[in-house]
Amino acid sequence: MDVRQRDHIETVVLTTTGELPAAARAHDAIIQSSWQRCVHQYGLDPARMQEARILPQMRLREHQQRIDDFTRIARHGLETLYGQVREMGYVVLLTDADGVTVDYLGHANADAALRRAGLYLGAEWSENGAGTCAVGTALATGQALTVHQGDHFDATHIPLTCTAAPLFDSYGQLNAILDISALSSPQAKYSQMLALQVVRMYVNQIEDAYFLRRHRQDWILKLSPAPEFLEVNPEYLIALDAAGRISGHNRRAQQMLIAEPGVDAMGPSLLGVRFEALFDARPEELGRFVYSRPSEQRVVRLSHSGKWLYLSVMPPVLVLHHGIQDSVSPPLPAELAALCGGDAALQQQLQRAAKLIDSPINLLINGETGSGKEFLAKALHRASSRRNGPFVAINCAAIPETLIESELFGHLPNSFSGASSRSKRGLIEEANGGTLFLDEIGDMPRELQSRLLRVLSEGEVLAIGASRPVPVDVRVISATHHSLDQLISNGRFREDLYYRLNGARFVLPPLRERTDLDWLVQKVLAVPEGAPGFTISELARERLHRHRWPGNLRELRNALEYARAVCSDGHIEAGDLPEGVGETAAATVEARVVSDIAVNSADALEQHTLPPEGALLMQHLRASGWNLSAVARQIGISRMTLYRRMARYGIQPPNRCDTGAGDIRR
Repeated sequence: MDVRQRDHIETVVLTTTGELPAAARAHDAIIQSSWQRCVHQYGLDPARMQEARILPQMRLREHQQRIDDFTRIARHGLETLYGQVREMGYVVLLTDADGVTVDYLGHANADAALRRAGLYLGAEWSENGAGTCAVGTALATGQALTVHQGDHFDATHIPLTCTAAPLFDSYGQLNAILDISALSSPQAKYSQMLALQVVRMYVNQIEDAYFLRRHRQDWILKLSPAPEFLEVNPEYLIALDAAGRISGHNRRAQQMLIAEPGVDAMGPSLLGVRFEALFDARPEELGRFVYSRPSEQRVVRLSHSGKWLYLSVMPPVLVLHHGIQDSVSPPLPAELAALCGGDAALQQQLQRAAKLIDSPINLLINGETGSGKEFLAKALHRASSRRNGPFVAINCAAIPETLIESELFGHLPNSFSGASSRSKRGLIEEANGGTLFLDEIGDMPRELQSRLLRVLSEGEVLAIGASRPVPVDVRVISATHHSLDQLISNGRFREDLYYRLNGARFVLPPLRERTDLDWLVQKVLAVPEGAPGFTISELARERLHRHRWPGNLRELRNALEYARAVCSDGHIEAGDLPEGVGETAAATVEARVVSDIAVNSADALEQHTLPPEGALLMQHLRASGWNLSAVARQIGISRMTLYRRMARYGIQPPNRCDTGAGDIRR
């Protein structure tokens, strides 16, 4: 450790302990705040000098794959930038949102020195790991800045000068960091002012290139305060979907619109806001702003401030079918297309979902039990940029209330009665970097809803018994068969949590309303290539169409698997279908009533008031001899869900006495 490093460590210590008077501090407020975070929030020791951390190749590849699409688009900008700064001793780094360098351009003859300094591919530059540094502090603050020599927290890094700026995606989410750094430079920090402006300029270019690629299927609005730069270098970019709602924006457009009087009340995200809520024009008038007209004639006024901007509109890129231009919606990603065989209502929901695949907003899926909510959530995950991260599904109704808190949030050793002597990572933390699917969210205990709200709002999770939260990066998709509005009015669900979860809502149609039943049947009956297939008679197909499918897709699969097992020569006849499939609701109830009368006339009279779904459930229960586990497996639900359905219809096992005790078969 040399004299300069010792002096630097002393300065950091005196500043963070408050022993150095404010008037004597040579570093600006951003740097001082970062030093405070390093000591008091991250627990870093300024006297401990650490070598640069370079991730192994396998870990690096995981980070690279997560933003591979973005990196490919950014690469041209990195190469052009490097061509301008390499003679001045700079290298160019592109890091992901974790501070890991996923792309790098540097000097081959200084390879060893750059690697030791961490100016290299795979280097990890988060603030909580490396201390105050350009990449980490830009991630922490969302601001472009220069961290010059003694601004660094770790004395190992004080020879370096580093200038970085955050790259935001079209949903306002911080996506990456662009950095130029040098092993040595002039002493004065103002010598890096031009470097900061150059990095900002390339950040804008890369963001706009990514925006234009990502929103080719949307209406793209280019806006500028000057007509001369409208086509060549527009300052603001906004994307509109077919309904005239904002589906994306570049960072400058977001900042400009949020600064409008009254717009901040809409929240930091402008996604979903209608065009006419921000501008004195309607979406159907956008045709008069196409680039065939002179720029001076294409002006639009902001409705809140009255400010005028020049506007140029690019229509969506049209899909070609057999050489003919078509204005229909773009093709669905394969993962979503595999969920639908042509049902119009479901297709519409999937088209909406496709536009939000990589959106940071949370999604809520409504639908009856068994209608495919988890299938949709998995498809969204596999189609998204998080596909290489984990998909963690949590059934909030299936986990006992006594265990759900520790399952979700994790716990430290012996942190509560019955806890194990080893710590446990919660399922929320397990989903870090991927998708968290909260099934049956309406059944989450209310006392845990506030903790989940904190995870969503703060992006961190606090394990039971822990004093320091752990940051998590998860995309949340939730699902329920309940009406959350009704649960809110009944005091069973937090309204603030509902608005956090309901960034966009999708409603899946029940199977009885879908028009693609034949396609679903063929999909379930499909066999591996080369294996003998199954055919189905017209009468059997008619019975499938006539059935009401209270169990939805799960019931359909169970019925067809049963039919496959009992049919002859791979041909399914009507008689091969399970009993009750294809009977009318009235016939089902009548048969049940007759059976009930034979057993207990008073009980039959009571059950006669059940709706068809309850009547069918009663049939399953009686046929199994009230073996609840068998019934749950048969209709494809958990025991907890079965208990709730029985309670909904007022069904009680006959061997349960009035006091609620009894030995129910398991």
